[in-house]
Amino acid sequence: MAEDESHQLKAERELKREKLFLLDRQRAYRKVFALDGSESQTNAVKLVLKDLTRFCRANESCFDSDPRIHAALEGRREVYLRIKQHTDLDQQTLWETLSGRTTDG
Repeated sequence: MAEDESHQLKAERELKREKLFLLDRQRAYRKVFALDGSESQTNAVKLVLKDLTRFCRANESCFDSDPRIHAALEGRREVYLRIKQHTDLDQQTLWETLSGRTTDG
């Protein structure tokens, strides 16, 4: 029994550490993109986000008949989506999306 409890405590500590790491990373993304609530978005931040939306093809298909070009475009879009996840999702949804686990586990 004690070994099971020890294993469970370790797992709980690891889960807590993972959640704190994700929360810290989310705060960093929001700070970089001026979305941490401490200030309104500057024109520079708005310009960068608008450029990334276009450059990363956030709102359009990334398909290209050349598989190398297609892969490059998908990579750009993946980076954009990661930024948006960290800046737009609440903590619980971000955790569930990236970890594949619910907040309870």
